[in-house]
Amino acid sequence: MTSAKHSPITQPLCRRDWLGAVAALGTAAAVDPLLADEPAAPPPPKWRTSFNTSCIMGQKLPLPEQVRIASEAGYDAIEPWLRDIDQFVQSGGSLADVGKQISDAGLTVESAIGFANWIVDDPAAREAGLEQLRRDMDAVRQIGGIRIAAPPAGATKPENPKLDLLVVAERYRAALDVGRDVGVTPQLEVWGFSHNLPRLGETMFAAVESGHPDACVLPDIYHLHRGGSEFAGLKLLSGAAVHVFHVNDYPASVARAELNDAQRVYPGDGDAPLKEIVSLLRATGFNGVLSLELFNRTHWEQDPLEVAKNGRASIQRMLDMA
Repeated sequence: MTSAKHSPITQPLCRRDWLGAVAALGTAAAVDPLLADEPAAPPPPKWRTSFNTSCIMGQKLPLPEQVRIASEAGYDAIEPWLRDIDQFVQSGGSLADVGKQISDAGLTVESAIGFANWIVDDPAAREAGLEQLRRDMDAVRQIGGIRIAAPPAGATKPENPKLDLLVVAERYRAALDVGRDVGVTPQLEVWGFSHNLPRLGETMFAAVESGHPDACVLPDIYHLHRGGSEFAGLKLLSGAAVHVFHVNDYPASVARAELNDAQRVYPGDGDAPLKEIVSLLRATGFNGVLSLELFNRTHWEQDPLEVAKNGRASIQRMLDMA
């Protein structure tokens, strides 16, 4: 027979018991995120850093010395220039050996800088440009690289025709096909000073309309500003569309049209909205590499290792802003 008293299931709680139950639930929610109102936000991605050897171009160091400096300065990757790679080979160096040096140093080659004329109008020159791109890619592959910059080299001056972006897309697709054959991906690069592809929107259009699964873009803080693109446009990118992002800074006291490469400075030493840029990149899901690219003549007169270390520290300060 059921007792006249309330069972534990139906007995009403007194105020003290109710407060205890609420406290217990709060403790459980703190322990088990499934009970919390909102899951904890994931930590921001840990972006890797790369050293573009333009930063110490004036010191005219051989490629193995550039690798040593990038490693000792604490970078995760190095972004060499094809002319330094070619000079190393012409002087009798082995790409396999320098590739091993890079690997042994704990570095990767996420990108490299070349200037093949794959985009130009003249069919013969364009074919030669694609062959140059193939040779450049092969050299990059031999040192362990997986990407190469693909700027609009050869079509940058005002006297060059303004190319239809669908034509650019078709030519970029041809470069991507070469890259897939070699195993190195060309990244369509924004060049803010150029007559063609000076803006982020134009570069993205050509990459999208190439219709190629490997299509991607290579933005640069200086070039975005120099070409007139607003940084807010970065939020429209997918993180999957950007593997490498060139970082630097610029003085706002100089008009965009008058800025030149030599006026690039360490991130934080200029006026770029770095906090906004980092936040926008994180919002896109970007999980690639930040590569420091400078052409500051003052740095070219300094100790190259100190330049590299100062650059690595400036990237960290930029990340700490957001």
